Amino acid sequence: MRDDETTRERIAAFLRSESATPSAIVAEFDITAGAAIRHVRHIARSVESNGERLLVAPPECRDCGFDRFDDPANRPSRCPECKSEAIEEPAFTIRGDE
Repeated sequence: MRDDETTRERIAAFLRSESATPSAIVAEFDITAGAAIRHVRHIARSVESNGERLLVAPPECRDCGFDRFDDPANRPSRCPECKSEAIEEPAFTIRGDE
């Protein structure tokens, strides 16, 4: 990591090396969950110019398996199907076009 890299550049480099949830990004970069999601959304648009894509493993309800949330990059608070609050976070990774 270089000292002159922005937070978004550092997050993008992190997501190129491993898959990460918003909580992992928060812990790694000492930012808020909202900021992590905003950075990831921006990174998704910017990496396309490099021939890369941001891949998202959507959140999933641990109780009923529901995974068709309206916004797969968001951290839902409860399942719309069973109302459970046991929701796995989405996970993000950056991959080049193959």
